[in-house]
Amino acid sequence: MSVNMDTWKMDLLGETLLFGVLGKALQGNPDRQWLQSLIEQDIFSESPLDGTCPELESGLIHLQSWSRENRDGLSDEQFMQLQADYTRLFVGPGNISTPCWESVYFNEDRMVFQVQTIQVRQWYRRFGLEPEKLHNEPDDHIGLELSFIAYLAQLGLQALDENDEIKLEQVLQAQHQFILEHPLKWVADWSGLVNKYAKTDFYRGLALLTHGALSVIAAQLQSELSKEY
Repeated sequence: MSVNMDTWKMDLLGETLLFGVLGKALQGNPDRQWLQSLIEQDIFSESPLDGTCPELESGLIHLQSWSRENRDGLSDEQFMQLQADYTRLFVGPGNISTPCWESVYFNEDRMVFQVQTIQVRQWYRRFGLEPEKLHNEPDDHIGLELSFIAYLAQLGLQALDENDEIKLEQVLQAQHQFILEHPLKWVADWSGLVNKYAKTDFYRGLALLTHGALSVIAAQLQSELSKEY
């Protein structure tokens, strides 16, 4: 891998921002004040990643449309629609149309807390992390996996600040391996379900953007990590 410090700094800053936003948006009920800040900062005006793909572009279009509709302020009605969409898609009651846990997509009974959950937990612990809702919320929730990718990007930035190329490569290798072994194995199915059942541009956009961003980063890392010093 050849290291261009300035380029990697911009890339990792973009990953920290994007995956941090995606992780927070998908981990819990909509936060009105935080969502309003995303609109005011025009956070979805363009991709912070150096690369693109159809899913990423389509996701941004949906989110830009949602932002324009709410540029004068997120109304009570619009916020209630987001709350209803989040609950219907990811919480229930009854059968959840678009489960957010990796393990559900790998067993016929659609059960949580399976082998994928343990594997993801081991990844977190390798880097000194443990979910706040350990044993109550499966570790392989899409929001947690995306937040972990953002955390690895932050470690990469730290390595750059320390001018530690070995640590940087280790972090990037870990990020690439985790993305390939976990979110990219199931996020396409999850995104497809969200787009089938979502009733708001916000959640359609989030799902598409998540799939696209993971694909772009995986391809970028594959290319860069294959280069020799």
